[in-house]
Amino acid sequence: MAVYTDVTEGELESFLQEYPAGRLLSYKGIAEGSENSNFLLHTSESAFILTLYEKRVDIDDLPFFLGLMHHLAGKGISCPLPVERHDGKLFGTLAGRPAALITFLEGMWMRRPTVAHCREVGRALAELHVAGMDFPLSRPNALAIDGWRKLWAGSHERADEVEKGLATEVDADFALFDREWPKDLPSGVIHADLFPDNVFFLGEKLSGLIDFYFACNDFYAYDVATCLNAWCFEKDFSFNQTKGRALLAAYQAVRPLSEEEKQALPILARGSALRFMLTRLYDWLTIPDGALVQKRDPMEYIRRLRFHRAVKSPTEYGLR
Repeated sequence: MAVYTDVTEGELESFLQEYPAGRLLSYKGIAEGSENSNFLLHTSESAFILTLYEKRVDIDDLPFFLGLMHHLAGKGISCPLPVERHDGKLFGTLAGRPAALITFLEGMWMRRPTVAHCREVGRALAELHVAGMDFPLSRPNALAIDGWRKLWAGSHERADEVEKGLATEVDADFALFDREWPKDLPSGVIHADLFPDNVFFLGEKLSGLIDFYFACNDFYAYDVATCLNAWCFEKDFSFNQTKGRALLAAYQAVRPLSEEEKQALPILARGSALRFMLTRLYDWLTIPDGALVQKRDPMEYIRRLRFHRAVKSPTEYGLR
């Protein structure tokens, strides 16, 4: 469920008067997604995505998110483009929520990514990193280690309800990160959430990247590690090294990883798996059944986390 705020036809028609978007013909809610309310609009001019930003998105971050999409599109990255209002602003207010009108991107996301899809994602991620190097705004990663600690503080006491011994396992992860988390790797603008449902394809050709609402400044290699977690594990939780090799090789063909980045990949992948496990765990334990926010089973990322703990060399991800 991803329509948390209802919009009436009258409200929407008034909202569209602020944009060079034409006359409203039809609109419907989009069921996928878990953070914001999204609608597909058809007007006399084109098709658009309307996004209403819910409570998890800070309005002060919108200039970064929307400005980044404009910047990347100008650099040739295929991504949705926020539509400017008549007054030049990139967002307004609709149904009591900050709201933006975004160009529609053709394509669909892959529920069963192939090696070819992973190769496309690796290339696109590197191109995004390069294109964002001169983006003038910055945003700290709110879900870096300090953010993980806040999630863990709200989940620790009940963690063993999900699986016995989980609290002890995760406490050990945090102790390791306190000692060994990298400090000086190459960094810049990252997507931070480039999961399959945020990448559109037409066949095996990548048609665009969407959902930049976790984008921030952090290590480039951390973004690579997140993609390994999101794209290269199979349904049985095994890591597909062929997919990992394709993703990493395609990334490095555009932006080669430094030796320090390569050696840091196992701990970064472990940290990324912990980050997504903790957000799922927190929601799993604190959001009541039947609430509008979509809850996802944390076990999927507990399994990934255990895989990364056992990795001895970055070559185990297919790195050459």
